[in-house]
Amino acid sequence: MRTSQRRGKAMSWQTYVDDHLMCDIDGQRLTAAAIVGHDGSVWAQSECFPQYKPEEISAIMKDFDEPGSLAPTGLYLGGTKYMVIQGEPGAVIRGKKGSAGVTVKKTNLALIFGIYEEPMTAGQCNMVVERLGDYLFDQGGGAREPRVRRTTTGCPGP
Repeated sequence: MRTSQRRGKAMSWQTYVDDHLMCDIDGQRLTAAAIVGHDGSVWAQSECFPQYKPEEISAIMKDFDEPGSLAPTGLYLGGTKYMVIQGEPGAVIRGKKGSAGVTVKKTNLALIFGIYEEPMTAGQCNMVVERLGDYLFDQGGGAREPRVRRTTTGCPGP
């Protein structure tokens, strides 16, 4: 999407991803990030955020409603399986795969995703995602945004 095409709220959601999730933290940054509606619609995403399946978002939403439901099967995002590790029931889900991982923070209307790989740490990812999620939660979660077009890129895989 061209900058000239971004107007109003659509630009603001992308700005949250670009400036608040994909920001530099101690010389490191997330591999990918997104803000996704509870219904699975993309509000904004980084260039390398994986193409996910609706059932992956449904399973994540179920775990927020029924904490622990993902533990036996793992958290899937874009076909990548993450082992679910300690989070905050109903608020934060964390997943790990080798030296990489994902943090998902639930707000009133959206899910905030952060995906990281070493040398970024799980703690740094958690801080970035949860800080924005807490801010949006306090603001009421924002309004629903239209779906953005996904593109195929040369981004590295998980």
